[in-house]
Amino acid sequence: MAEIEFSDNDLVIFDGRQSETAAAIQRGTGRMLREAGYAWVPELPLVTGRRVDIIAVSKAGLISVIEIKSSVADFRADNKWHEYREFCDRLYFAVTPDLPQEILPADTGLIVADAYGAEILKEAPEHKVSAARRKAVLLRFARAAALRLHDLHDPSF
Repeated sequence: MAEIEFSDNDLVIFDGRQSETAAAIQRGTGRMLREAGYAWVPELPLVTGRRVDIIAVSKAGLISVIEIKSSVADFRADNKWHEYREFCDRLYFAVTPDLPQEILPADTGLIVADAYGAEILKEAPEHKVSAARRKAVLLRFARAAALRLHDLHDPSF
């Protein structure tokens, strides 16, 4: 497990995998999700071995995956985001305000974020996951959230 460091404001966990820009997008998107009533977990590993940047669950159980892109180069270097569709009901990209939006796929949602907040500029089309897949993803989400909470509560375990 990666060592966890907290930022000065203890709101963003830096684990060495993301750039400062990506961490800012994560924080702002997380704030927006929380205000909208979603529970969310960053960096959730999927059964495929891939890791989504953010997975969020609504009060109704709707699963959204948010893929963070901090630059054009980051977007162009990533070909794995297509694989996330089968694990969520909605797929979004979260980007900085200055990233050219026309490079993003038309069939995904768009979130623009900075370190202090975010806004959904385009809602993602819904494509329901199967009941069995939903159960598996929600169990993975719940276990990851509980284990991370325990790590914070008892870091010497």
